[in-house]
Order: sequence, then C-alpha cells, then structure tokens
Amino acid sequence: MTDEALKDINQFLTFTLGKEIFALDIGTVREVLELTSITKIPRTPEFMRGVINLRGHAVPVVDMRMKLGMSKGEDTVDTCIIIVEIEFDGEFTVMGALVDSVREVFEMTPDTIEPAPKMGAAINAEYIKGMGRQNEQFIIIIDINKIFSADELAMAKEMAGLGGGAEQAPAEEALAATPA
Repeated sequence: MTDEALKDINQFLTFTLGKEIFALDIGTVREVLELTSITKIPRTPEFMRGVINLRGHAVPVVDMRMKLGMSKGEDTVDTCIIIVEIEFDGEFTVMGALVDSVREVFEMTPDTIEPAPKMGAAINAEYIKGMGRQNEQFIIIIDINKIFSADELAMAKEMAGLGGGAEQAPAEEALAATPA
C-alpha cells in the first residue's frame, strides 16, 4: 500500500449496544475501562449514569443505550466504559460512554463508508457520521462531537466539578497516566 493510501485509512473502535454494532473514531477514544462503581448524581437526565473516579478526577458517564433512545440494558461482565474526549466550541470535555461491550479496532477506508441514511425531518441523525460494513453486518459510525447538546456538555462539566467558575483542567492532565 502506498503512503497516500495509508493516510486514507480510518481506525474505529467498535462496540455493541444490544445487537447493533457502533463505532467511534479512534482519535476521540482515550482508553477503555472495565465497569466500575458509578456514583449517581441526583436530578440529572436518565442517560447520565453518574460519575466515576478516574485517577482522582470525576468523569461523567453517559449510558449510550439511553442516550440513543434504546431500552436500558443490564450491566454484564462485558459492559465497558469508553473514555472519550469531546470537542465543542474549541473546548474539550472528557466523558465516559457506557456500552454493552467493546469489540475491536477496525480499519475502514473512506470509499467503504456510506453516508448516513436520510431518516426524514422527524429524526435527528446528524450524529451519525456514516455506515460501514463488516462482513454482512452494518456498523453505525458515530460522531461523538455531535451527539451531545451544548447544555448536556455544560452539565457534564458541572458533574465533573469543572463548572461553576472553576478552571477546567486540560484533558491531558485529567487523563495523565498513573505513575509506574
């Protein structure tokens, strides 16, 4: 493969919600964690599961099934939290995405990704970047930067203790590796 062709390969982390396969651009993923204790925050939307302690920082966790309008699932040994970095208006917010299971890192070239299907005006699918395919199964590629509203991201910052006038710590600091 030529160097130019290699630049056009996109890597995605695939995960499941129910029987559906979804994917996130690997560039937005910081790490994958086993399910850990999640502290529920009162008076938050149903899709906000709460916060986890990630190396001394409170990180909000979103139940992706609930956020995407699916029924609430049961937590299992395969349930994972994908730590993602979301950009909105030039700022970055670190969040956890609770998923049923993480599958693999999958490579797709742009010519193998179809545009998101048109669902009509009643359904907002702007967070779908496109549709990939693995064997005979569709992979729904999510644009994590478009799935949350400005209000939801502001709430996530507050949940992390970064709102209310406090300075936001850089994402790199929040996700700094634990010293060996």
